[in-house]
Amino acid sequence: MPVICAPEEFHADDVYVDLRSALSLPLYLKCEGFNFAGSIKLKAAAAMVADAERRGLLTEDSVLVESSSGNLGVALSTIAAGKGYRFLCVTDTRCNLATRRLMESMGAQVHTVTEPDAQGGFLGARLEYVRRLCQFDDRYVWLNQYRNANNWGAHYNTTAPAIAAQFPDLDVLFVGAGTAGTLMGCARYFRDAGHPATVVAVDSVGSVAFGGAPAPRMIPGLGSGVRPHLLDMSYVDDVVHVPEPETVRTCHRLAAGGFLFGGSTGTVVAGATAWLAERGLKDEVTAVAISPDLGERYLDSIYQSTWVADIYGHDVLHQGPAPSRP
Repeated sequence: MPVICAPEEFHADDVYVDLRSALSLPLYLKCEGFNFAGSIKLKAAAAMVADAERRGLLTEDSVLVESSSGNLGVALSTIAAGKGYRFLCVTDTRCNLATRRLMESMGAQVHTVTEPDAQGGFLGARLEYVRRLCQFDDRYVWLNQYRNANNWGAHYNTTAPAIAAQFPDLDVLFVGAGTAGTLMGCARYFRDAGHPATVVAVDSVGSVAFGGAPAPRMIPGLGSGVRPHLLDMSYVDDVVHVPEPETVRTCHRLAAGGFLFGGSTGTVVAGATAWLAERGLKDEVTAVAISPDLGERYLDSIYQSTWVADIYGHDVLHQGPAPSRP
């Protein structure tokens, strides 16, 4: 029985869903939502805060600040509350209401950017707000998940080794790309270990992370309006882009089987489905996809029929086009 003193000390790292039963898909889904922050972002948050503490950047007067579409904000709110730090999350209008309330319930302050930057979209606007805040007030400590090596290091040291231990014969790993922290940590680990697994990045249509054309995106989590600084394409074997309607359809198909997952998970599973189908791969492949979070925070969006119809149309849950190649 685990006994913990801080919320970041607990994370279930060994839960997988065999999607053959839910989607008739030869894919194991690594569930990263079983911790007190409810997402994989707790790993990166804990690593970045610990590094800032080691370097003496945090004092009793410090205010942690970070740009986040949601999950990292919740993770940092959880850690900050446990350690007694103040925390400001800079997010935008796509952040789920439940996510904002979670952060505020733990004492965090939330600033919502309402206008996207002309070049960098909402992410660019959030980053500019954080930069200006830190420029004029030295109490603010920006962990900067977009450039912090501890972001990918957390997954190099935990997520990837856990997958390798569970699936030594892994053929392909599907990882969603936002900041590229999870993607690069896993890709670097398997490359350094000499493991032959194919690493496939999954991105959202409208994201510019892998050179795609910018377009509005409504589902927070994966995708980026700015090319991720952490991304090194030499470690990535392939990329799949998923349209948001397909993310919604995949989430609903999983929910129909009793598995309520978040939007990032729907995107990753949709991308994996298309990649495997394109190659005609069935039972002869060992494939794993990483699920960043669960679905409770999406009840007012992805799982709310009015929201879905308003954004994507009344027929969105019908079969649509497959995810596209970059």
